[in-house]
Amino acid sequence: MLEWVSEVFWHERLWFPEGLGWADLEDRDGRVFAKARDLWAVLPIAVLFLIIRQVFERYVATPLASLLGLKETVRRRVTHNLTLESHYCNTTKNPTQSSVEKLCKQTGWTEPQVQRWFRRRRNQDRPNLLKKFREASWRFTFYLLAFIGGLVALIDKPWLYDLEEMWKGFPALVSSVSCQTMLQFTTLKLFYVSHGLLQDFKEQVIHHMATITLISFSWCVNYTRAGTLIMFIHDSADYLLESAKMFNYARWKNACNYIFILFAAIFIVTRLIIFPFRIMYCTWVYPVTLYPPFFVYYFFNGLLMVLLCLHIFWAVLIVRLAFRFLSSNSSVEDERSDREETDESEEEEPLKNGEIQKNGPAQNGHATYNNNHSKKTE
Repeated sequence: MLEWVSEVFWHERLWFPEGLGWADLEDRDGRVFAKARDLWAVLPIAVLFLIIRQVFERYVATPLASLLGLKETVRRRVTHNLTLESHYCNTTKNPTQSSVEKLCKQTGWTEPQVQRWFRRRRNQDRPNLLKKFREASWRFTFYLLAFIGGLVALIDKPWLYDLEEMWKGFPALVSSVSCQTMLQFTTLKLFYVSHGLLQDFKEQVIHHMATITLISFSWCVNYTRAGTLIMFIHDSADYLLESAKMFNYARWKNACNYIFILFAAIFIVTRLIIFPFRIMYCTWVYPVTLYPPFFVYYFFNGLLMVLLCLHIFWAVLIVRLAFRFLSSNSSVEDERSDREETDESEEEEPLKNGEIQKNGPAQNGHATYNNNHSKKTE
């Protein structure tokens, strides 16, 4: 059964147009071609980058945060209550009104006390500003280096300037582009895993899955020219968003807002103009003038359509934020943020066990960005 599945999966008519096959991707005449087995190199390099990330966040990002005036804060921990903790962990983090009333009867607490406990318990699980700053610093460094690496690898390639060149001589491959594609796939795969897929927004999860699949297919069928251009387009704006987050966490309002406006402009130009009208035109229209359509052609372009839909979704949010900033000069605030909740009053309220608990605002209530592609918006 497994052998049959493997034969069907790797069937040449699924992966190649008429007249081409796996034999055309065998190394010869000094030309080196991509091979699916090369992707196993991702695993050891991913482990190495996980170590590098930990070192970077501790010895680079943390001192940088201190220089920008950002200090670690300790949140007020909730009073331990076995009934509420069980409901929080096993049922829901956001109880309904009826659930709150039942919990009041079980604990002997008032509704404001139960609701406040859940707010603070949710805040307790959220990363504080210093942790968010360290993560944003790592992503900024990653995206910036990826953008610079892509630029260096593509600056002398003809298909950067004439997109029809990406299919000329297919399946020929330039070695430097192969290395750049492999490196970016490795780092992206690591980045995707190390930041916790289950903690991302559903749009970011879809984006991650589409991107990883796109890069994998680009490598296996030697679409590396198209793959490098797609990654280069996506890397061109992401590092700006992460730098805006860094300044936002450090509460440098003006720097954050101006960088965000620059990010919004580059995002719209690259992902809503260049990506659909240039890149996708040369993956949808031009290839069928050379080869008849085949399965991977439809699959590859279908994934690009998924990314385009996500780009439009994120662009609407970005433009809304940009107009809000330009019209009111207020601090830019991402509507997708997992913002920290605050209590409604400053009064102290006694609990049934005799303890006094302040009903003041939770710490770190500053509005923050949250990405993706995170989540971007990639």
